[in-house]
Amino acid sequence: MKKILVVEDEKALCLLYGEELGKAGYAVTTAYDADAALRELKKTTFDLIITDIRMPGKNGIELITQIMGLRKDIPIIINSAYQSHKEDFMTWAADAYVVKSSSLDELKLKIKELIGE
Repeated sequence: MKKILVVEDEKALCLLYGEELGKAGYAVTTAYDADAALRELKKTTFDLIITDIRMPGKNGIELITQIMGLRKDIPIIINSAYQSHKEDFMTWAADAYVVKSSSLDELKLKIKELIGE
């Protein structure tokens, strides 16, 4: 079973992603901020990371920079409500950029593209 780390400060969205991605056959771990995500990364090997950009404390861009310093081989999807960040060259380090929507179909497709089922 592929392991996914979801970094999202909105707890309701963490629950939704955990439930929906779990039903899709993934083992999901959630973290509410960048520091919690980094702690999880030090104890578990993940196949993919999904992160928001705007979070309290370190933002998603800072998190991606730190992740790449630890492990360059983990695909990263930025999942943000803000389309405007997509043009920011700092987000280009991520493997994919998905704008949040009420449907998780696009996110699930990107996950399949990057790590399979």
